Amino acid sequence: MYTQLADWHGHGPGPWILLVPLLWIAVVFLVVLLLRRTVWRRRGCGFGHAYGAGFGTGAGAGSAAEHPLAVLGRRFAEGDIDAEEYRAKRAVLTEPQRDDAPEGGAR
Repeated sequence: MYTQLADWHGHGPGPWILLVPLLWIAVVFLVVLLLRRTVWRRRGCGFGHAYGAGFGTGAGAGSAAEHPLAVLGRRFAEGDIDAEEYRAKRAVLTEPQRDDAPEGGAR
């Protein structure tokens, strides 16, 4: 069966046919890159976000939404506190909350 649509007169589409899929791959890549550098960074999305190590919590971020463990880790990395003080404060921050604690947070 011979159809007009299948007749290329001996010439195929050529290697330029790969240009369209490569162009779409480049567009998707650039959109993801743009989102990672702008929107997702401000929202703190990323791996380790539950532990305060998202994109927006780098050194000097100083935001009010910064996780206390991230602040503690940054202070330790910058040399503001020593290892003993770091361990003590980390233990306090990671211990489970007790319901029988007196009012005002004192123990």
